[in-house]
Amino acid sequence: MDRDRDEEGRARNARPRDGLGRPLPHGAPGIERLPEGVVRSPEETLTEAQRLLDAGMPFHAHEILEDAWKSAAEAHRLLWKGLAQLAVGATHAARGNHTGAVTLLRRGAGNIEAYQEDPPHGIDVAGLLWWAHTHAEELAAGTGDLPTPRLR
Repeated sequence: MDRDRDEEGRARNARPRDGLGRPLPHGAPGIERLPEGVVRSPEETLTEAQRLLDAGMPFHAHEILEDAWKSAAEAHRLLWKGLAQLAVGATHAARGNHTGAVTLLRRGAGNIEAYQEDPPHGIDVAGLLWWAHTHAEELAAGTGDLPTPRLR
């Protein structure tokens, strides 16, 4: 069986995806995948991630934030990782997977918490912590929906 692999031999999934990143059947129309490994400024990253979150595409926002996480200086790596995890939590919530959403919201909040006293790049760390904790509890209790987070 011929498998889709990148130049380094890692598996790729060339199937089209919907707006929440779920694979669709081969040949189905889907949302264009974002290129991986793009290095953006923090401003560009936050603007694009917020645009995608506002458009109801948290999976794609996660990909933008993951690029920032992977290219960030060590001092801010956990911040970007946590923001990406919050976007994955929002993705799980939108897909109806409340257990996964709660897990990722809590994990993401844990990773950004250390940045609350001196948040870089205008990120509203305190607001995001409130958003993640409040809505994780609501989702865990089976109540409420997950509103769009505000990164700044």
